[in-house]
Amino acid sequence: MARNANEGGDGGEEREFIFSWKMFTSWDYLIGNPETADNKYASITTSFKESIVDEKENQKDENIHLRRFLRVFANFLILCTLGGSGYLIYFVVKRSQEFARMDPKTLTWLENNEVEFVMSLLGLVCPPLFETIAELEDYHPRIALKWQLGRIFALFLGNLYTFLFAIFDEVTGKLETEKSIKNATDWALHQYYTNYSLFYNTTDVPPLNVAPADVIRGPCWETGVGRDFVKLIVSDVQVTYLTILVGDFGRAFIVRFLNYCWCWDLEAGFPSYAGFDTSGNVLGLVFNQGMIWMGAFYAPGLVGINVLRLLTSMYYQSWAVMACNVPHERVFKASRSNNFYMGLLLLVLFLSLLPVVYSMMTLAPSFDCGPFSGHEKMYDVVIETIDQDLPAFIGNIFTYATNPGLIMPAILLMILAIYYLITVSKAYQQANTGLKKKMQMAREDDKNRRNNKDNTNQVMKDLEHLLPNKSLAPPPTEEEKPPEIRIDKSSKQTKTKPSTAGKGVNVQKEVSLAAPNPKRAVTRAPGPRGGPHGNMRSLQPEPGRGQGAAPRR
Repeated sequence: MARNANEGGDGGEEREFIFSWKMFTSWDYLIGNPETADNKYASITTSFKESIVDEKENQKDENIHLRRFLRVFANFLILCTLGGSGYLIYFVVKRSQEFARMDPKTLTWLENNEVEFVMSLLGLVCPPLFETIAELEDYHPRIALKWQLGRIFALFLGNLYTFLFAIFDEVTGKLETEKSIKNATDWALHQYYTNYSLFYNTTDVPPLNVAPADVIRGPCWETGVGRDFVKLIVSDVQVTYLTILVGDFGRAFIVRFLNYCWCWDLEAGFPSYAGFDTSGNVLGLVFNQGMIWMGAFYAPGLVGINVLRLLTSMYYQSWAVMACNVPHERVFKASRSNNFYMGLLLLVLFLSLLPVVYSMMTLAPSFDCGPFSGHEKMYDVVIETIDQDLPAFIGNIFTYATNPGLIMPAILLMILAIYYLITVSKAYQQANTGLKKKMQMAREDDKNRRNNKDNTNQVMKDLEHLLPNKSLAPPPTEEEKPPEIRIDKSSKQTKTKPSTAGKGVNVQKEVSLAAPNPKRAVTRAPGPRGGPHGNMRSLQPEPGRGQGAAPRR
C-alpha cells in the first residue's frame, strides 16, 4: 500500500484540462504491436468515458432533501438485509447442532450441509439485491462501487463472524462435555486403583488394560471446527463453479444460438451476456483468503485445498471470461482502487487473527487429542518452550517484552507518533494545496497580462485609422524628444525650436486625439524659498500682505 501511494501520486494534475491532457498526451508512440495498440486504444476510450461520467456528475442538479431521504432509506433496507442474513445463519447453525445429536442415518443431504448451503446462497442473492437498492442513492459510479464493495464485505464478514459465534457456542458445550468425561474417567481410574489395592492388599497396581475402541473419548472440538471450515470452503468452491457454469455459460449459450429465432434481441435485452464483475471477484478472493487464514490453525490442510482451488479457478474463470462474458458496464479506473482492495485484505487479516488468538488465549484445549492436550491453555506451549528449550537470556528478553509496564508506554508512544505523522501529513497537504493555488494564480495573471496587451495593441491600431492622413503619421519606433522650452525674462514668452515643432508633420492640419494639456506655461520666475507653497497659479497675496507684514486692523 505504501509503494502504491508513492508511485501513484496525488492526482492533482488531473483536475484541470482533463480532456486536453487525455487527447494530446495519452498515446504511447513506442507501441509497435497491433494488439498492444488495440489495448491502448481501449484504455484511452475507457478513460474518456470515465471523464465524461465525472463531468456529468459534477454538472448534475439534484434535489438535496429528496436525495438524502432516499439514501437514508436505502441504508436502512441494507441494514435490515444484513441483520436478517446474520440471524438466518445463526438460526441454521443452532439447528445443525440439534441435527448433530441425532442419528446421521436419518438425516438428508440438505440437513447435513444446510449451513454451508445457506451461506453460499446468501453470498449469491444479497449482492445483486444491494446493487438494486443502491440505485436509490444515485452516487457517483466510483463512490457507488466502493459502497457496494463495502456492503458485500460487511455481508461476508458478518456471516462469517455469525458462523464463528455459533461455532464457539457449540465449542463451549463440547468443553463442558469433555470436562464431564474427564471427571468420569478420573473417577473410574481412582475407583480401579482403590479397589485393586484393597482386594489384593498391595500398592503395586498395574495399569488398566482397556482396548482403544472402548475408551470414552472427548468430542475434540478443534477437529470439529476444522471440519466445519473445510466444508465451508468446499461448498463455496462448488457454488462458485456452478454459478459460472449455469449463470454465465447458460446465458451465453441461449443468447448466441437462440437470438436468431427469438421475439426480441436477446443480446441487447434480457438475458444478454453476463458481465465479468472484476471488483466482485477480487472481493471474493479477499474473503476466501480470510477464511483460509482463520481456518488453517484448526485444519492445516486448508492451505493445500486453497492452492488447488486457486489454480483450477484461474483457468476456469479465464475460459468463462473469453467465451461467455463481456466487459462490465460500470466504468472505473482499477489503478485508483488498488489500495482500497489492499486495505480490505489488511482488515481481513486483522479480523481473521482475532478468533484464533481468542481461542489460543481463552479456550481450553481438548484433554485427550491434539498437540495441546494436557495444558490449560494453548498459549502455555509457547511459555514452556521459551523456558525449557531456549537459552535463558532469550527467556528474559521475552519476559521483559511481554511485561505490561513496558507494553503500555510503547503503545502510547506509537499512538503519539502516529498522531504526529498524521498532523505533519496534513500540513504538507495544505502546503501543496497552497502552492497549487499560487501556481494557478500566476498562470491566470500571465494570461490576463497577455490579454490586456493584445487589447491595448488592438485599440492603438483602431485609433490609427482615425487619422486623416495615415501616410503622415510618425513611425511608431522613433520616440520624439519633448520640445525645449526657453523662458525670456524680458518678454516672459515661450519659444520653441522650429526643428522640434514636428518632423515631417503639417502642424496646421494636425489633429490631436489626446486631451489638451492642463498645465499652463510658466509666466514668472520662481519666488523665494520662504514663499507660499502650493500652486503658483493660485491667488497671490496683496502688496503689504507678504511674509513679515503686520496684520491689518
